[in-house]
Amino acid sequence: MTMTSAVDSRLEPSEGSGRRTRSKLSRTGSGAAFVAPFLLVYVLFLVVPLVMGLVTSLTDAGLAGGRADFVGLANFAEALRDPAVWQSFGVTLVFTAVSAPLLILTGLIMALLTHHLVSARWLWRLAFFAPYVLPSSAVALIFVWVYQPEFGLADGLLAGLGADPMGWLSEPVPAMAGVVLTTIWWTAGFNFLLYLAALQAIPGDLYEASALDGASRWQQLFRITLPMLKPTTGLVAVLQVLASLKVFDQFYLITGGGPQQTTRPILQYIYESGFTHYRTGYASAISYTFFAIIFIVTLARYGKAIRRKGRPASHV
Repeated sequence: MTMTSAVDSRLEPSEGSGRRTRSKLSRTGSGAAFVAPFLLVYVLFLVVPLVMGLVTSLTDAGLAGGRADFVGLANFAEALRDPAVWQSFGVTLVFTAVSAPLLILTGLIMALLTHHLVSARWLWRLAFFAPYVLPSSAVALIFVWVYQPEFGLADGLLAGLGADPMGWLSEPVPAMAGVVLTTIWWTAGFNFLLYLAALQAIPGDLYEASALDGASRWQQLFRITLPMLKPTTGLVAVLQVLASLKVFDQFYLITGGGPQQTTRPILQYIYESGFTHYRTGYASAISYTFFAIIFIVTLARYGKAIRRKGRPASHV
């Protein structure tokens, strides 16, 4: 065989490589076929509404219809100057700062109690998780009666303890506290479920070995359980903060934003701007302003965490 024919034979693709290429293309086509329905739904119900909302925020569109004129960034400028926007955003931040830590801690405590129970675990699991599946309207109806003055359960318990009744629905601080307590009772079951699954994944050998070394239950909790739950706690914290920032149902159905709009979250103000005052363009601008603020804060938080993680450890 001449040198030229040898070189040509090396340059020609082999039959095996051709089969591998066809197989890879076939797998790619099959994967695309499986992903296509999800992508279609994702584009139609998320990407398209996001783009349409952004376009609407640049106009003076109204819910009543009519011609929508282009106004540029005027809606965004008005949103940044609107005191009601910042008041509602402050209510949302206060609710998040108060409710998120309590919801995380409550879910953890319920999971620890259930995990260490010997009998009737199923009953406690059901009792802790059942409120989470209730609709918001049912939860609001229950707690509106609980917080009723004079004959409500909350004031009845306070009277039994010798305390004065509180204006759960008429005073700013009790109203916020009432919504926080309602949210804990309603949604802590989700965090409980995540923590319970994480506790069941911790190897029992760790506890047995520590018990042989003389570790107490409290030492096992702080040296084994809580460190092993750090990834779950991070996940729960992120999900809970996002859920608290999106609060709407509880406030709208229990307090209606009162008294004097002191319990009106940002999503309720967006709803009122769009569906009560018929200013859909302005409501869209507030929505994107709220999204931008949350995105910037989240980006700064995670950027700081990434820089800290990538920083080389100092050696003594």
